[in-house]
Amino acid sequence: MDKAYLDLALSEMKWLLSIPSPSGFTMEISEKLVARLKEMGFEPRQSLKGAVTALLGGEGRPLVLAAHVDTLGAMVRAIKPNGRLKVAHVGGLNLNAVEGENCLVHTRGGQCYTGVFQTVHPSTHVYADARALERSEENMEVVLDEDVHTQEETRALSVCAGDFVSFDPRTVFTPSGYIKSRHLDDKAGAGILLALARMVKDGALALNRKVYILFTTYEEVGHGAASALPEDAQEVISVDMGCVGEDLTGDETMACICAGDSRGPSDYQVTGALVDTARRLNLRHAVDVYRSYVSDADVALTSGHEVRHGAVGPGVFASHAYERTHISGIENTLALLAGYVS
Repeated sequence: MDKAYLDLALSEMKWLLSIPSPSGFTMEISEKLVARLKEMGFEPRQSLKGAVTALLGGEGRPLVLAAHVDTLGAMVRAIKPNGRLKVAHVGGLNLNAVEGENCLVHTRGGQCYTGVFQTVHPSTHVYADARALERSEENMEVVLDEDVHTQEETRALSVCAGDFVSFDPRTVFTPSGYIKSRHLDDKAGAGILLALARMVKDGALALNRKVYILFTTYEEVGHGAASALPEDAQEVISVDMGCVGEDLTGDETMACICAGDSRGPSDYQVTGALVDTARRLNLRHAVDVYRSYVSDADVALTSGHEVRHGAVGPGVFASHAYERTHISGIENTLALLAGYVS
């Protein structure tokens, strides 16, 4: 594979990571994806829920490669008497993992304020329970970087319940090839699909079947691919993260194939074809079962779509926390998908 397409996958991923997009607040990223695909020469369609679909080309056995661009985040739940903000988490946010994290509060009036997410007793010099305090929504708050000390002063900034809170992704590319960032789940997968689209448009990849790419916007809250699937779809592969951890054989350098998850087995033939492709191309890959995992492909099935389904993605360590993958994992996953559709 031409290294230029790996570099493109990485740059597109970095671009996507820079755009705040917690589930329910994906208008900007959805519109930018439409513009990006039009620049490439495709004719994307945007659903009422903001999902973006583009036909790459090909004939027969229609396949949908789906990645999600929504992320974990939070919403303002209430303004406290001291002017600080209570939040409700969006998606499976691990509150321990965002303690002390810089964040943005996006108001419905279009203002954007910086802040930090802390416990209500953050200082060990002041509070005896600073270390032991349970990290729960009741014990954590957004402290705005504004001179506000009362509920009325914060309201005067046009901040209100229902405003979205996004967390700094803190994206870092290390000299050793590791990529550390929040929201690699699933902007790594989305970047890979944009690179795949460019390969097709450049003529570097000839398709052996009809292929769509789909970017969903509600995966983290459970209904991403419930709609917006092309009517003729026969197969859906979720291009999401591969889990890394105890009892699993995958790591950050691999393309990780999900043979089964919390909803049950992936389609046997789809999984087998992915494994055969990885072996034929001599790619670093793993096949694992993810017991606490649900993908867009699962949601498509449970919503009544009659499709075969599978899931694959680069290995991601510390998922739903401060995540880590590796350039090799991106490369192996892009090569696997390219081999699968060519």
